[in-house]
Amino acid sequence: MNKLINKAQMLAIFTISYNIIEGIVSVFFGAEEETLALFGFGLDSFVEVFSGVGILHMVLRMQKSEVNQRDNFERTALKITGNSFYVLSAGLIVGSILNIIYQHKPETTIAGIIISVVSIFTMYFLMTAKLKVGKELNSDAIIADANCTKTCFYLSFVLLFSSTFYEIFQIGYLDVLGSLGIAYFSFKEGKEAIEKSKSEKLACSCHN
Repeated sequence: MNKLINKAQMLAIFTISYNIIEGIVSVFFGAEEETLALFGFGLDSFVEVFSGVGILHMVLRMQKSEVNQRDNFERTALKITGNSFYVLSAGLIVGSILNIIYQHKPETTIAGIIISVVSIFTMYFLMTAKLKVGKELNSDAIIADANCTKTCFYLSFVLLFSSTFYEIFQIGYLDVLGSLGIAYFSFKEGKEAIEKSKSEKLACSCHN
């Protein structure tokens, strides 16, 4: 049992660390190559860190006793996460409108292609590993976290498709579509986080 909880803890720490690194790299190249989709993807990764901290806190509680509901720290982390996603979503929509008005085009989206591919494999690994540990521990909380990781998995595909097609066709609207896709998932994540923050139940409200 302790070995499984320690594994869950390592997965939570890895998730936080990965999102920080992914966020830094994505924001840097997003700004450098002037691609709003990649820049927004990076900001999304930073917001995921807040959620990851809440999950890590929950796993640390599991080392002491069985966890059946969220505590105040976790609900606060969810509120911060949800509101941050709302702000990010609004910012991406405004940025997309401005890019359309000024007909802005990224210099290149190669970095977006590379980062999205790495993210797809990483999110798939985290999703399956957390699901396995959650089932072995019979933990609804960890299973819920694994299921919610699917949104990050989908986001990576949005970035991959928009970056790849832009690099092929060089049509600025493709980067805008990618940005709006990320805005949609960010809004969805924000809504789910806020809903979960209002409840002590550990069931995931992700609808995938």
